[in-house]
Amino acid sequence: MSRPRPSRLLYAYYGDDFTGSTDVLEALALHGLPAVLFTATPSQADLAAFPHCRAIGIAGESRSRSPRWMDAHLPGIFTRMRALGAAVNHYKVCSTFDSASHTGSIGRAMELGRTAFRTRFVPIVVGAPHLGRAVAFGNLFAAANGTMVRIDRHPTMQRHPVTPMREADLRVHLALQTHLRIGLVDLLAFERGAAAAQLQSELASGAQAVLFDGVNKSMLDLTAAILCDRSTRNPIFAVGSSGLTYGLLRQWRHAGLLPRRVRLTAARPADRLLVLSGSCSPETAAQIRHARNHGFAAWPLGSPDPWTRRRQQALKALAEGRSVVLYTALGPLPANTETRQDLSIALGKLLRELVEKSGVRRVLLAGGDTSTHAVQQLGLRALTFAAPLTPGAPLCRGHAPGSPFDGLELVLKGGQIGPGDFFSAVRDGV
Repeated sequence: MSRPRPSRLLYAYYGDDFTGSTDVLEALALHGLPAVLFTATPSQADLAAFPHCRAIGIAGESRSRSPRWMDAHLPGIFTRMRALGAAVNHYKVCSTFDSASHTGSIGRAMELGRTAFRTRFVPIVVGAPHLGRAVAFGNLFAAANGTMVRIDRHPTMQRHPVTPMREADLRVHLALQTHLRIGLVDLLAFERGAAAAQLQSELASGAQAVLFDGVNKSMLDLTAAILCDRSTRNPIFAVGSSGLTYGLLRQWRHAGLLPRRVRLTAARPADRLLVLSGSCSPETAAQIRHARNHGFAAWPLGSPDPWTRRRQQALKALAEGRSVVLYTALGPLPANTETRQDLSIALGKLLRELVEKSGVRRVLLAGGDTSTHAVQQLGLRALTFAAPLTPGAPLCRGHAPGSPFDGLELVLKGGQIGPGDFFSAVRDGV
């Protein structure tokens, strides 16, 4: 594998929601690549505050936004990313790839990124074996109850409240979102040792984006090696899950650009944990029930107005030293994108008030949209990795100089992430 172009910055990424952004932050930390995740496009002053970082992330919200919003916001963000000079630039999406032509359009983001970075094609790498996600012959599979199922048959993703997945073939799925011609480097090409040749064949046939199958680590590593080699000539813009990140990191370690061993500090126990959940996932519902049965004070939240009683109950419990869960759902709810965004913002305002008045220093937000819009209400400028907890949901530290939220510990959890006792584990640091 050729070494990346000489540059202090190896990697830049935009996460289409906050939970997915911290997932990448965790991967970078586990491999010893110093990184910072900004909550908005960073200024020169922001970058100067983290001079040691060799990877820069921007936590975004495009997963819950329309193509019109993307047209207005993503070109400027991508232009700023390009100016950072990283060899690899990553539009990070969830490994479930849930998106639609009207909301979170990955296809539109691909078009805008291809233009901003002036690239010949956009690699698409979705497989993430460490999260139970695999792509075979262009079809996405995900683990459910210990079994790999097609994403359009997944018990949660086929009923996602905003972007249900009704098609497993990702090329067909993307064809509803973009006019880009999409090629495929499939499982058989990898088995024959002809993945690079298949990529060249697809490009020669006019492919403007190329999907790479990925069912195991070795396939992701080969894909990453191919992309790293191309990045030595020109910066690349790729779309994919954290599976792509892990593949790239293993290549950089093999090239001697990262340490062989990394020492991480374990999370310390917290005196209290505040959990706000806007997730409709059955997995999160199970976690809420477990917490409620193991000493957490837990209350449902109705419509945002009024929450006065719940606010008072939560503050009283926190003052007594108890951990608290406030949740909007215990399982699937009907889709209503506008209402859900309003609810997430309201949850953020509630979070801000509860943290200010209670002094709690560790919080957990469950749900991608919830995390994205709620964290923005805290005024944090950046997040850094603090400690590992469960794959995809690390403990992070907030940075907001001069603010009472500076140093706040946060966990941003996607709906399906974590075991049943996760809330207790976050509080106890185990």
